Amino acid sequence: MKSKLIEMTLKEVKEFGKVEVCVLPWGSCEPHNFHLPYGCDSLTVEKIAEISCKKANEKGGKIIVLPTIPIGVNSNLFTFPMTLHLSPTTQLAIIKDIVYALENHKIYKLVIINGHGGNEFMALLRELYGKTQVFIFLINWWYVIKDIEDKILEDKSGEHGNEAETSWLMYLYPELVHLEWADDGDVNEPRFEEIKNGWVWITRPWHLLTKNSGYGNPKKANLQKGKMIVEVATDRIAEFLLKLSKSTIDDRFPY
Repeated sequence: MKSKLIEMTLKEVKEFGKVEVCVLPWGSCEPHNFHLPYGCDSLTVEKIAEISCKKANEKGGKIIVLPTIPIGVNSNLFTFPMTLHLSPTTQLAIIKDIVYALENHKIYKLVIINGHGGNEFMALLRELYGKTQVFIFLINWWYVIKDIEDKILEDKSGEHGNEAETSWLMYLYPELVHLEWADDGDVNEPRFEEIKNGWVWITRPWHLLTKNSGYGNPKKANLQKGKMIVEVATDRIAEFLLKLSKSTIDDRFPY
């Protein structure tokens, strides 16, 4: 049975029955070094959501994947051509409208699966707390597989077009990866040690941090590493989605 709403007909939606959980994948549109597509985050998170929901539904879940939001917060990459950007206030407005639609359909569990580090949803979800009947859960999916990355990656540096990101794109969308075009992903160090140590934070000007938008060396990426990352991530997310689908909302939920 299908679970990806954008591909379903009214007949299939009716046959699906009561929906317990909706999953909203959210990505971005930005460059990732020379070798990965602008839609890297969106394409990846959509597949992660789709595979996870399929696994959960095969075990009795009642979960629908909503259409992916393909644009995220990217104002610090505007120096690179064709970067697209949504402000956090626009993101909040989108979430509010989606939550309103779910309330209308009596669906009270929403999981946002985030695929882009610039999308910082926690403050937005706190803003909605107490103003909706919908319980909103957030998964930054790359956090799910930190332990696996530590075991299998040869170059653990970086976060953008690096070995990890290139590997999972090679598995999910091999036709869109051009590893031979990639640079080494070297970045410039901040002049202030406090920023480097992490206790002073700034919005990083990506054109000053990076050479060609990449952060981390992708040269040792391969499909096998990507497959392992995706399989572990989707198994773990599916397990949570299944438990959430089967959980009853009461006055103590989710505790």
